[in-house]
Amino acid sequence: MATDANLIPAAGAGGKTNIINRELSAALARVHRRLRPWHIYSLLGACVLVTILSVVLVHVRDHQRNDALIQSQVNVGSYYSQTMLPLDESWPLGTPSDQSTARVNLGYAQYQGHLLGSGIAQYLGMRYAQKPTGDLRWRAPIEPEQIRGDQEARHFGKVCLGISTILPSSTQGEDCLFANVWAPANATADSKLPVLLFIQGGGYTTNSNANWNGTYLVEASGRNMVFVNFNYRVGLYGFLAGERVRADGDLNVGLLDQRMMMQWIQQHISEFGGDPDHVVIQGVSAGAGSVAHHLTAYGGESQTMFHAAIAESLFLPTQPRVSELEWQMDKLLSQTGCDNNESPMSCLRGKDLHTLQAFNVPSPFPGRSYMPLPLFYWGPCIDGNFSRDYLYTMFDQGNFINVPILMGTDNDEGSYFGVNASTSDEVTIFLQNNYPHLSSSTAANITQSYPLEDSLPYHAAWFPSASRAYGEATFICPTVHVLDAFQSKLNSTSSSSVSPRPWAYRYDVLAPENAALGVGVPHTWETWAVFGPDSINGIGGGPPSYYGVAASIVPVVTNYWISFVLYYDPNVRAYASAPEWEAWDGDGQRLKFETGSVEMETTPSDLRSRCDMWKALAAITEQ
Repeated sequence: MATDANLIPAAGAGGKTNIINRELSAALARVHRRLRPWHIYSLLGACVLVTILSVVLVHVRDHQRNDALIQSQVNVGSYYSQTMLPLDESWPLGTPSDQSTARVNLGYAQYQGHLLGSGIAQYLGMRYAQKPTGDLRWRAPIEPEQIRGDQEARHFGKVCLGISTILPSSTQGEDCLFANVWAPANATADSKLPVLLFIQGGGYTTNSNANWNGTYLVEASGRNMVFVNFNYRVGLYGFLAGERVRADGDLNVGLLDQRMMMQWIQQHISEFGGDPDHVVIQGVSAGAGSVAHHLTAYGGESQTMFHAAIAESLFLPTQPRVSELEWQMDKLLSQTGCDNNESPMSCLRGKDLHTLQAFNVPSPFPGRSYMPLPLFYWGPCIDGNFSRDYLYTMFDQGNFINVPILMGTDNDEGSYFGVNASTSDEVTIFLQNNYPHLSSSTAANITQSYPLEDSLPYHAAWFPSASRAYGEATFICPTVHVLDAFQSKLNSTSSSSVSPRPWAYRYDVLAPENAALGVGVPHTWETWAVFGPDSINGIGGGPPSYYGVAASIVPVVTNYWISFVLYYDPNVRAYASAPEWEAWDGDGQRLKFETGSVEMETTPSDLRSRCDMWKALAAITEQ
């Protein structure tokens, strides 16, 4: 296998420690040479890169697998989703004006935010639920308590703890349920502006998009919308599952945090000028997967908390039933010394963060190997209440809320995740380790559907096939299936002329910096065009291509998205030179974004065929 896939080579006991240290140092050096700042702060961020490498050391220490070849998953640690950055109030867009105080009364608290010079009121770090600590750990969120006096809303609250053996920094913590709002400074309760609620990604294992700045979008809308983002529990704290959790707590609390945020908007967004009857939820990656969960929540029952949806790079990993996750609970109880306690949940709630974080790390699924570790260890489960079945099944049976939806994927969704495989057998093992119920023969047959492709820089021969297989299984084909489900419901509606319509896209704007790294147009790359390349804090601007060859695509993408938020239709206020975005239909019509070109295309038949294969396997892959 190529060197980047083999960061920890096998060694005899005598030389293991030196080899591990040498290889870890070399791996970090390679990553830092290859990655630019916008890549380091993209995806799970540099923090998780160190985390995954730490996990490798833990497994080597605990298991003494002298002949094991453990992959560190540098692709995931370096690349996944968008950023967990320093919490800094300074922004590249908009600075506080001389008369900089903005105030809002939410009933339970009065917050003082910033008035930015751009005419935007910015409120950061507002509590939307009580801190989920102590007895509230692994319980559904509850409304915040009354807070006396003016509260500053000028700094971000802590982001929720993600996977890591490293002790939390000052910017992370368990007390993390905070929201941020950007609104026109002159908006009032009578303004009734459309609201965009952004659900960040991070694979359900980290809060990775906490620092997207809403100023650009609100300004680009003509100050005709309100933008909201927030933190929710992830990893061990958001998705611990098992019957003992159900008996003395709640399941899928990370998703329930998101639901609480929607309720908060219904109760309070009018104070910022927003319209609670015009709310669009937007998610990227795991945030888009969360959108799918909210569309199907409680069997797809009718609700009034959101009225349209945007799902970018829909993330659909394996989603076991609660009964299948008892092994995960057993392992945690054993690791923390709570396995013989009469009240295991009380015991876990009594553990400090240092203890819990030591085990907030990925492990192999039962019967699977350490090489490579599964990309995503924690995540939503089927709990029989909020989440009642596999998402493929829910959408296939029409058990979802029918609202206008805009969704799509990037051309190379799997390039941040694929194993750096040298052989087809390594691709097969990679698929089984991430979808553990795949038999060897089934996984091998899947691999045959992804034959050897042209080589890519920095990668072994079978990496393109592995990344394409994972990208289609986890992101692209679930998106196609959801779009087809919406189209099917549209066709079955008698008044189809007024029924909500789905719009689809494929983002293929290739950046030279990505081509040089051999990752193509990777996962969530369009977000820089949606939010604006200067709209993320802490890295001194976005990727160079968005100031060069891809600069012209930014206003096109931004205006399509804003139009959808304002009118539930991307065409009403599209950019002047942009073509009409036709809705998804039986032929799979979608808008293709390329460098210097935007046009409609039809989903290729060979992709359709592979997506049919993944749909047929959904009960096995537990999607």
